Amino acid sequence: MSAASVERSHGDRPWIAEANRLMDRNPGYRVEIVGGRIRVSPPRDGPHGAALTDLMVPFLSAGLHGAESKVVQGIGLWLPSGVEDYAIPDLSLLDADHRDHYIENNCYDPVCFRLVLEVTSSNWKTDVRNKVKAYAGAKIPVHVIVDRKHQRLHVLTDPAGDDYENHRSYSPGEVVTLPAAIGAEVTLDVGEILKSGEKSAT
Repeated sequence: MSAASVERSHGDRPWIAEANRLMDRNPGYRVEIVGGRIRVSPPRDGPHGAALTDLMVPFLSAGLHGAESKVVQGIGLWLPSGVEDYAIPDLSLLDADHRDHYIENNCYDPVCFRLVLEVTSSNWKTDVRNKVKAYAGAKIPVHVIVDRKHQRLHVLTDPAGDDYENHRSYSPGEVVTLPAAIGAEVTLDVGEILKSGEKSAT
């Protein structure tokens, strides 16, 4: 469902109205408002999608897509940083009752998000800087970044203000166990994830 099909009129929300127009004119693009600025991301490349699919597997295998929580791609997260701010993480782990926390414009209250995950694309600076501030400000407990540009996987925990108190970086060859607070034990093989996200040489 496109954002334009949302029933509420956005006449009093000029940035959201413009973001929705951009989504309608650019199918497949991701349009977000972060820090009061509209950000338009191109469609994912194949390796980005492959990495994302590979990342879902450990969450599903751990039973996190069930009665207590849901693993969802591309769901909107309402941000407290501005009256119209919202982000669309690549992958989110939410409480199963997240539909009770709907706000508007296909976005949900951050209170129901346990984890958000981003796989970097050409606009990697947004994922490793602006969105870190946004997700910390929204008090998302765990934020994972697959940095394909620098071949690292980052795990950020304990949001405080507009940053995370704990930030660990992992390299290929390491295996990461995510915090148990997400609801189950999830381990990620950094090398395998980064390999699946590699672009082919041209």
